[in-house]
Amino acid sequence: MMGFRERAAAGLAEGDCFTLTRRFSEQDIHDFALISRDYNPVHFDTPYAALRNFRAPICQGLLTAGLMTEIGGQIGWLASGMTLRFKRPVYAGDTVTCDWMIIEVDSQGRGRAEVTMRNAEGEVVLEAETAGIAPGVKEKERLVEMLREGDPSNMAARAES
Repeated sequence: MMGFRERAAAGLAEGDCFTLTRRFSEQDIHDFALISRDYNPVHFDTPYAALRNFRAPICQGLLTAGLMTEIGGQIGWLASGMTLRFKRPVYAGDTVTCDWMIIEVDSQGRGRAEVTMRNAEGEVVLEAETAGIAPGVKEKERLVEMLREGDPSNMAARAES
């Protein structure tokens, strides 16, 4: 089966779907806060989270949304916009599956994709749209070269092997 980057090198088209699943940990929440500076107490303090009607601290929304940027990054999608709708909380220990589908690509490579993320119970936790530019001819050629070289800068792919 071809990976995301191999599929992008072959060319992206309307109807292409990508799926990624990840389990979020307390360490992920901590590490994301270090980079994003999102130290909202709803992510770290159980009593505060309870005051917001959550059973425990929740993942940062943009940490969860990071699944869609991981897919976009793997396929070389140059995002020009994103709209996110957070539907349910994601907690440390939750497994989330992201389904990313290209719904439109014009002759210049400008496109749109719809994204749906679900928890292990099948409940939608996030819905999103992204607009962007798919890799063109030269970018696809470079992706092929990168893959031939073992894709050394692709830490996400290396983490999965």
